[in-house]
Amino acid sequence: MQPLLQLSGIDKAFPGVKALSGAALSVYPGKVMALVGENGAGKSTMMKVLTGIYQKDAGSVHFLGKEASFQGPRESQAAGIGIIHQELNLIPQLTIAENIFLGREFVNRLGRIEWKKMYAEADKLLARLNLRYSSHRLVGELSIGDQQMVEIAKVLSFESRVIIMDEPTDALTDTETASLFKVINELKAAGCGVVYISHRLKEIFEICDDVTVFRDGQFIAERPVSELQEDTLIEMMVGRRLEEQYPRLNQPRGPLRLSVKNLSGPGVKDVSFQLYGGEILGVSGLMGAGRTELMKILYGAHKKTAGSVALDGHEVLTRTPQDGLANGIVYISEDRKRDGLVLGMSVKENMSLTALRYFCRFGGGLKHAEEQQTVGDFIRLFNIKTPSMMQPIGLLSGGNQQKVAIARGLMTRPKVLILDEPTRGVDVGAKKEIYQLINQFKREGLSIILVSSEMPEVIGMSDRVLVMHEGQLSGEFTIEQATQEVLMAASVGKQYGVKQE
Repeated sequence: MQPLLQLSGIDKAFPGVKALSGAALSVYPGKVMALVGENGAGKSTMMKVLTGIYQKDAGSVHFLGKEASFQGPRESQAAGIGIIHQELNLIPQLTIAENIFLGREFVNRLGRIEWKKMYAEADKLLARLNLRYSSHRLVGELSIGDQQMVEIAKVLSFESRVIIMDEPTDALTDTETASLFKVINELKAAGCGVVYISHRLKEIFEICDDVTVFRDGQFIAERPVSELQEDTLIEMMVGRRLEEQYPRLNQPRGPLRLSVKNLSGPGVKDVSFQLYGGEILGVSGLMGAGRTELMKILYGAHKKTAGSVALDGHEVLTRTPQDGLANGIVYISEDRKRDGLVLGMSVKENMSLTALRYFCRFGGGLKHAEEQQTVGDFIRLFNIKTPSMMQPIGLLSGGNQQKVAIARGLMTRPKVLILDEPTRGVDVGAKKEIYQLINQFKREGLSIILVSSEMPEVIGMSDRVLVMHEGQLSGEFTIEQATQEVLMAASVGKQYGVKQE
């Protein structure tokens, strides 16, 4: 069968990172192609190359039998390629109809918007998705799931030949998902091609005809779904050997440090676990599984709605990040540029920012010499490459920025250090240095929670591993039990007994 869309030999590199290497994808008329792979496999990059957000370094794109090159989403959209992004792209203050037809309003010959016609067309799209509310409603009044359905309606309004759905059911109820699948079957019957990106393997086997697997930015295989089983697909997705680059430190763990019982909050439901001194507890799971949300509740950045947290046998309340710091819980954000660093400030100012109370004089003022001495010690200890501690941190490499963020956390003398994606966006050399530092902290008895999307990293550095799925724990494993296949299966919802030690 001749594909509607074919991407072949696609390369895309960023400074220090080869995101795609010889990647390929074919989309056929009247069929749903699943695109699967671990976090970081290159799926989103491939979609951004296709829709013109990124320009490819090599390879070819053929659409409707002709070579195509799009300079941006507007061009790809006009050509007949629609994409439903995982992140919502709506304006809460506008109505549903205004959001659906934003920039494409129905205008008469006098230049006036034909509101009645526009709302009528929007209502038809909502009815097609089995949605019973009016398109006059403000988007800001809708639930996240309903907003996702508006995104879907917006893409349907373009009457695209190829529709890309990136984790479309993440925020949907079972009923909304059933409505979406009904629409997908209608699109298939009309001869459209659908790219379905999802970590929910059950949905792939339910709605998709074929599957393309990416791993480490490369095309691994294209197979009919009917020829595969879940275990086989998981093996194709993870299929990597654990390299020696992860220097796990084996040592007896210390006393119980942190006890979390039945913790709930935004994006987290009824989570319980324990953490010991001198232990690295890995937390795995796919994007949107609730890993970061759980950490932010522990730290105090998000408010808990139920459950308890005990540190060294005493219950603690962390209603704000200041409470977290005061109790000895430090969180190093996965997004260091947004949450972790002040890019216009110097290395010294960033490093000592949350530990200034240790350098305060009685009656006011700072002990500047002591602050500089401590910052200098951390720069040497962490081998931070900077011309001076007064260098603006925004001019440092990603790896050195990350080391400054970790040093800042340690300067507050924590009992529990939460590292959320500590090696994201850093080069191989900096990764190894960060791993060595983590082991040093462990050797000194610090309790560490390591959150990572990279399964080899979790397996290579952790003593135990928790797996999150849809806001809940779906498994707890000793390091001997924690293979990539087992972690991936738990990540997509295969339940394992969550057993407390």
